[in-house]
Amino acid sequence: MTKLTLGAHPYMLGFEQLERMLERSAKSGNEGYPPFNIEQTSQNSYRITLAVAGFGEGDLAITVEDRQLVIRGRQRDDSDERIYLHRGIAARQFQRSFVLADGVEVGEAIMENGLLHVDLTRAQPEMVVQKIKINKG
Repeated sequence: MTKLTLGAHPYMLGFEQLERMLERSAKSGNEGYPPFNIEQTSQNSYRITLAVAGFGEGDLAITVEDRQLVIRGRQRDDSDERIYLHRGIAARQFQRSFVLADGVEVGEAIMENGLLHVDLTRAQPEMVVQKIKINKG
């Protein structure tokens, strides 16, 4: 039995890039930290919320790289300045990646009560009907 991939399906033309993006997303190494939610806030908008307690605005970076939303966090290591009797809260870095479809744009990012909210909107493509002229060969 032959495995039929999205890019090899006879009626799906030009979707090879989508298949590569799905593979890249699966291999991106997103672990379980930090936990996050994705909610649909309207028919054409979404909000990604990450639990980033302990991170300040200066510890976080949000970029869009090749249709991929990348959120990075890096805390300063202040262990030289403090003496811990118990250290259960790790100062670790993270990277979360989300593949964006064409037409999805990143809006504002808001930090609130240890939560980072990133708003996304999807532009509605206009319906285009194109008539193709048939030439005599």
